[in-house]
Amino acid sequence: MIAALLAAVVAVSSPMPAAASAGDVSFTSHGVTLHGTVVTPEGGARGPAIVMVHGSGEHDRDDYRTEAEAFAKAGITTLIYDKRTEGYSLFERDYSVLADDALAAVRTLRSRPGVDPARVGVWGLSEGGWVAPLAASKSEDVAFVVTVGANGVSPDRQQAWAFETYLRRGGVTGSMVDMVASTNMRTLASAGAFPEAGYDPVPVLEKVRQPVLGLWGELDRLTPPGEAVRIFRETLERKGNRQYTLKVFPQAQHGLRNTTDGFDKLDGYAPGYLDLVGTWVTGLAEGPVQASADPPPRQVSESVALAPLAWYEQPWLQIGVWAVALLAFAAYPVTALFRRRKDVPLARPARWLATTGVLATAGFLAYYIALTMGAAQAPGPVLFGRTLPWLTLQLIAVGVVVTAAVTAVSWWRRRNETSPGIRVGLLLAGAVVFVPWAVHWGLLVP
Repeated sequence: MIAALLAAVVAVSSPMPAAASAGDVSFTSHGVTLHGTVVTPEGGARGPAIVMVHGSGEHDRDDYRTEAEAFAKAGITTLIYDKRTEGYSLFERDYSVLADDALAAVRTLRSRPGVDPARVGVWGLSEGGWVAPLAASKSEDVAFVVTVGANGVSPDRQQAWAFETYLRRGGVTGSMVDMVASTNMRTLASAGAFPEAGYDPVPVLEKVRQPVLGLWGELDRLTPPGEAVRIFRETLERKGNRQYTLKVFPQAQHGLRNTTDGFDKLDGYAPGYLDLVGTWVTGLAEGPVQASADPPPRQVSESVALAPLAWYEQPWLQIGVWAVALLAFAAYPVTALFRRRKDVPLARPARWLATTGVLATAGFLAYYIALTMGAAQAPGPVLFGRTLPWLTLQLIAVGVVVTAAVTAVSWWRRRNETSPGIRVGLLLAGAVVFVPWAVHWGLLVP
């Protein structure tokens, strides 16, 4: 391991000969003009070319320039481009449109001097591992497919696995893991807030007839790599495509960077990655690829298909229950100016119920958003298998139950002296709907 890391450091520190030239290009897809750069190798002979397809999120061409220059050094003309922003966001994306963007780039490369139009392929990282095979399945203009960190499962299943992997690595156990990796993902997908959540890559792989080079890091923590290698091999074999090379790089993470444990990203790429892409792509001219696949790497856990939501789990119902509980709790202090004297015996437990109720419902929403936006991958300090914010929310939720019981008992004991009135009745009603809601979201579950 130490020797491999030293070798990687030496490779990174050694100057790489620059590609002969780089020229800017523009092309149009679905009414959007995309801009990119063609990195051209030295020499004038016609050779192969690659379009590099982005991973998820916002990316521009410079994110892939290092790899593009390495491929150009190997004799491959490479097109890198700025990813579309129109029609692509956290809550909106269409893999078919992204595949058409890649195909527009392929057409651009096929018309370039020095490019053999019959030898232009696509390279896709992560999300691009869904998009690149889709582009190949849609057009015979694509001569080959290279994927890095590609998935064999749907995006919601992959993301659930990644969330659980990161949380358990941080020492988190119990209900928070289930909430983030299962309840959360199922709800987002059902609400349409997770675009392309159920995209199934297998039917697309079944249509790919071009040679495939699939590359994975042994320590990938974002994509279940063992399942991906197995699914790629089984799918391509089943449909008669035996032109594939499936390679697993040791001590490499999702994007084939060097890593210590898969969760960090060190300088430099996995030894052999850039060279393999170069030799594999240029070698296609020599004849068909012989099928070969590394053994699937060991995963810390298997991904699980997410079950459909039950009727009581539907997003609109859960949001409604949450809103009713929050409003019921918040109404008590807001209407304090209208307090009646006969409510005074209930004032102290009711105030505590209102306070804990507001903190639990509002606090959960804030932490839920933070987890969904990425905090789950850096959970922070953990106590008793819970992050400190989650432990605090659970304690507050227990406080809601206790103070609701005390408030109800206090009223019952004084039922002949006073009536709960609308304010206290609404407060207790909020507690009643809060309990099953909190159980569903794990606040009242160990």
